[in-house]
Amino acid sequence: MKSSRLPATTVWLTLLFFYLPILVLVVNSFNAHKYGGSWDGFTLKWYVRLFEDRAVWHALGNSLVVALASTIVSTVLGTVAAYAMSRFASRLQKVQYGLIYMPLIVPDILMGMSLLLFFLSVGFELGLASICVAHITFCISYVAMVVFARLQDFDYSIMEAAYDLGADSRTAVLKVLLPALAPGIAAGALLAFTLSIDDFVITFFVSGPGSSTLPVHIYSMMKHSRFMPVINALSTLLLVVTFAAVGVSQYLTTKKGNGVK
Repeated sequence: MKSSRLPATTVWLTLLFFYLPILVLVVNSFNAHKYGGSWDGFTLKWYVRLFEDRAVWHALGNSLVVALASTIVSTVLGTVAAYAMSRFASRLQKVQYGLIYMPLIVPDILMGMSLLLFFLSVGFELGLASICVAHITFCISYVAMVVFARLQDFDYSIMEAAYDLGADSRTAVLKVLLPALAPGIAAGALLAFTLSIDDFVITFFVSGPGSSTLPVHIYSMMKHSRFMPVINALSTLLLVVTFAAVGVSQYLTTKKGNGVK
């Protein structure tokens, strides 16, 4: 019996549907035509114009500040949360698991609205600080899930052996636990950084005057057609950075840790 080609055809058509617009965007970033309606030759002038746009770099600076701050805090808190979920089993840990898992399934628009209402109710000024808090809120969950998956393969008898050999808790954590979890922690941090710098919906709700991040600034640029070639160039650069970060994250996730099989 001949196998059906429908599943393979469906997969290829789906991939084409998702990636063809991205390919068109990348091609148009090198198109001399202002509106991308036809090919007028290869050019790099849109990239030159991009690097001369101060507003874009100001927004990028805000994005980097928010992404770095939220990545550092969420990596520390997410790693601790993952260790607690893996090491201890109680009703409290089940509640903690639910709290960690919830931001992964709650729609971004609902989370953005709820955070905005929370900040307004407590009188928290909207700005870079509010964006950082919002990003930490959902980045913790991603870091915790990545590190928690890494801990599933960790043999805690290695820690006990370290204690038997005279190591205290601090030494055992620094010399045994953290080196084994390092690939998972690094992968979670890269994932958090990528999600933070790329977030739009939540940031749109909790940002204040003068604190626009790069995705929010791109949204404002899209209202004017004259910025479209510059947006294409900027999007191409963001694609390269994002794919590189995701690739490194995947590599670190699958990499064997020291003493972990």
